Amino acid sequence: MAAWLKKRDTKIVRRAFMCQRDNLTIRGTEYRPEGDCLPIAIVSHGFMAFQDTVRQYAKAMAEMGYVSYCFDFCGGCVVKGKSDGSTTEMSVMTEVKDLEAVIHYAQSLECNNAREIVLMGCSQGGFVSAIAASRLNNEISKLILFYPALCIPDDARAGKMMFAKFDPENIPDIIRCGPMRLGKCYVEDVIGVDPYQEIRDFSGDVLIVHGTKDKIVNIEYSKHAYEIYLKSKEEHKVSGIVRFFAIGNGGHGFSKKYDKEALVHLKKFLAAGNL
Repeated sequence: MAAWLKKRDTKIVRRAFMCQRDNLTIRGTEYRPEGDCLPIAIVSHGFMAFQDTVRQYAKAMAEMGYVSYCFDFCGGCVVKGKSDGSTTEMSVMTEVKDLEAVIHYAQSLECNNAREIVLMGCSQGGFVSAIAASRLNNEISKLILFYPALCIPDDARAGKMMFAKFDPENIPDIIRCGPMRLGKCYVEDVIGVDPYQEIRDFSGDVLIVHGTKDKIVNIEYSKHAYEIYLKSKEEHKVSGIVRFFAIGNGGHGFSKKYDKEALVHLKKFLAAGNL
């Protein structure tokens, strides 16, 4: 077995953490391996999901020596979410603020290496992570995106959002998206956004993994993002890694079989950056 696939023989301590964004409390889980001045990994869940849906990635990175965090976005969960906030006040941009708050919390701990931060996100959490990485380019080392929902602004302009349809010229106050009630701000915050302009300033290492059978976010969005990140490396005149992998027959939200394949790419990417 390749060295980067092996688990470290170290104890990982799991504990709850809290931090603030405006007047809201964000709640999540820290996975801390043994050691001092540890690199940081922060994992963001997708739309209508919650932190437990991405904990396998946080655990995998903790096994590789990262102090890892996953958390519930404020108003971003249908069920089981532990953070404050209403779904009708949540948007991609409020989630960017949530993620920035978690980043600053992790940086504030003396036992963490604030200069080595990996952001990872799935679906909407991928879009959020990509925006945060671009805005905090000098603070983020690596970015991992699994089926990032870069389609959200286009969907808003088309008057659709997952299970919901609406008139983009007359956005309703409440949008019923399956079991989730969204507020007008969800659409307003992204309807004029160019996702590639929002993410283009990140010049660190990037891994993008996307399924070829994704019916929610077309894989072409990730392919274009890959080109954007390559161009960013050139413009910033920096070397490093930009990788894109298509998971054959993978859908949106990898099943166990495809998740295993994606985890191999994740571990290999992180190991390569530490050689």
